[in-house]
Amino acid sequence: MVIVIRKVRLAMNKKKLTETDIRSKFITPALTVAGWDLLTQIREEVAITSGRIMVQGKVHKRGPAKFADYILYYKPNIPIAVIEAKDNKHALGDGMQQALNYSEMHGDLPFVFSSNGDGFLFHDRTTTDGPVESEISLSEFPSPATLWQHYLSWKGFDDQPAVNVVSQDYHSDGSGKTPRYYQLNAINRTIEAIAKGQDRILLVMATGTGKTYTAFQIIWRLWKSGAKKRILFLADRNILIDQTKSNDFKPFGSAMTKIQKRQAEKSYEIYLSLYQAVTGTEEEQNIYKQFSPDFFDLIVVDECHRGSAAEASAWHDILDYFSSATHIGMTATPKETKDVSNIHYFGEAVYTYSLKQGIEDGFLAPYKVIRIDMDKDLIGYRPAKGKLDKYGQEVEDRIYNQKDFDKNMVLEQRTNLVAEKVSQFLQATNPFDKSIVFCENIDHAERMRQALVNCNPKESRENRKYVMRITGDEQEGKAELDNFIDPESIYPVIATTSKLMTTGVDAQTCKLIVLDQTIKSMTEFKQIIGRGTRINEEHGKFYFTIMDFKKATELFADPDFDGEPVEIFQPEPGAPPIEPPEVFIHDVPDNGLPGDFDDDESSKRIKYVINDVPVYVLAERVQYYGHDGKLVTESLKDYTRKTITQEYASLDDFLASWTAAGQKKLIIDELEQHGVFWEALEEEVGSELDPFDLICHIAFDQPPLTRRERANQVRKRDYFSKYGDQARLVLDALLDKYADGGIDNLEDKSVLTVQPLSDIGTPVEIARLFGGKSGYEAAIQELESQIYALS
Repeated sequence: MVIVIRKVRLAMNKKKLTETDIRSKFITPALTVAGWDLLTQIREEVAITSGRIMVQGKVHKRGPAKFADYILYYKPNIPIAVIEAKDNKHALGDGMQQALNYSEMHGDLPFVFSSNGDGFLFHDRTTTDGPVESEISLSEFPSPATLWQHYLSWKGFDDQPAVNVVSQDYHSDGSGKTPRYYQLNAINRTIEAIAKGQDRILLVMATGTGKTYTAFQIIWRLWKSGAKKRILFLADRNILIDQTKSNDFKPFGSAMTKIQKRQAEKSYEIYLSLYQAVTGTEEEQNIYKQFSPDFFDLIVVDECHRGSAAEASAWHDILDYFSSATHIGMTATPKETKDVSNIHYFGEAVYTYSLKQGIEDGFLAPYKVIRIDMDKDLIGYRPAKGKLDKYGQEVEDRIYNQKDFDKNMVLEQRTNLVAEKVSQFLQATNPFDKSIVFCENIDHAERMRQALVNCNPKESRENRKYVMRITGDEQEGKAELDNFIDPESIYPVIATTSKLMTTGVDAQTCKLIVLDQTIKSMTEFKQIIGRGTRINEEHGKFYFTIMDFKKATELFADPDFDGEPVEIFQPEPGAPPIEPPEVFIHDVPDNGLPGDFDDDESSKRIKYVINDVPVYVLAERVQYYGHDGKLVTESLKDYTRKTITQEYASLDDFLASWTAAGQKKLIIDELEQHGVFWEALEEEVGSELDPFDLICHIAFDQPPLTRRERANQVRKRDYFSKYGDQARLVLDALLDKYADGGIDNLEDKSVLTVQPLSDIGTPVEIARLFGGKSGYEAAIQELESQIYALS
């Protein structure tokens, strides 16, 4: 009888335990009893995402991150199960849908559990007969070996060599850094495909999500497991090779070499090369043929969208020669045309991590767009008959428009106006924010450099490298590329360029991208936007701004720019299937950087330069990356009104929720997570207003009261009279705290430990003035009701 009573008492107590208690007292012990190692196989509160960054005006904040209560790993690189825990007030399966979501994010983990401490609801994706979901007791939780065998069968790995490959550990540098969930998905999907015999593989990962680090971990595991012994990593820009060798690939050490000076050393295992360094227009320049066709058993092609799958490309020649090797293509923007096909060559992507998903997860920076339209761009320019340009050439009589400007028609005042607007923006934000200005060609980039120097004389006098042209034809500018992308280096601040910096430049602190370039290719557009998507919290880079002068950002409205990879590129009639930046230039010196060569035929046609035609701004608007991933053009007030009324249909709905909330901060925090920017609103509407008044005023057109006005109204009522003298002193002091700092000061009990409240007594002594803790809390609730009374 005593035992029965004790069990009932324990069951009753269990309902009072927190979720943390349930995990530590019931779930974790059940796992360790089942054989799961607490140090190597069980991870708790695993951060899956960082929380989306939301931007309004100059204010940014992070939304809530996603955490899994438990991820179970057979080995550190192989997650196989997720568990979502709830307190015992919840039903056993209340966490299942949340757990299934986390399972999908982790590449469809096959084993999913939900628990409230009484047992587990087990969702088994591997089952082929019987129920998919079943309840099991705490003592029935399956062992690592049991789940691993089910996992291997589900994946189709029935031979030991394949198991050895997929179970090989990833590289750990001892710092605790581990791949993010999507990187681990990409690594594991690729390793599993190779273990099953697939030899052509495509990975699609948005710019800034760590493609090179992912490639390194793939190569490391295949190399260490012995599945691949000699590996070639191909790229088309020297900076990509050098960054890769000195950073992500550094652990390969003496086993790695960079192919240069057209010499084929055959004593290494990991080879990094520019495709230009091993190919050429002459047969003797094709030094890759010094290697036997079966020398490499793995080739990884970085940025494979830039023509590697074109039948006539140099990369394709290399891939054909080493056809027996496994080929992995990596890109942010796969391309499909009649003649250029990543998917035709590599097959469908084994894994895709899009720009939209990266921004949603908080791993990539969101952006705001400033669209500036100029009169000559919109209505065109027709010269007067007999008009001479700056150099005395007679200008052809026709209408010139945006397609002509900076190609065969230069309006110098237009260039100056662009430079002026860019400089105004930087002066209003931070003159030393790293910025890239994309121009039509090298000539345009040089003219833009000069205009920016003249618009920023103070900064340019302090350091001549404040503005630099970084293009493929000029060594001094190219030499500054490393300094530009170095977060610790102040100079250069502004880089003008054409094609050189469209891709492969890891500019972590770039906060402004200026588009004064006609962009019609979605592939190129995504690559350019990718220059700004990296986050660097240490240097205050959480979002970036795109300043668009040539309507390039109209591509944001294209269905293909929803964060999904580009799959169809439609060439213009009669145009080649590969855009100009993808023209392959052979026999480039080892320190060369292809791209940005002035191949716009400007030397073959007349270019008019006119310096006496005024250009004006006709329209300017700012758009933000909204909560739903779409660009928002609304004002801050309109955006806030829309956000609030989506949550509360009427003032009565809002007042009912506000009154019922035990803590007002919960409503304030929830609206903040939905994109309401309190700091920005206070700055625009009034810093003395409470969130309650900001909501009522902006969303429901109610006249606002300041916090001090609300406090004074409470004092005018006969509200304090029922309390004793000391209690009235407490409430009066709390009203002052509210008037000074807002509702948080009432709901945070630590306010009792600061003056003047600490002079009245300790928190316990103050509570006694109201009859104890519950009496104090009731007094605070009543005080809040008085503060927010509408009359």
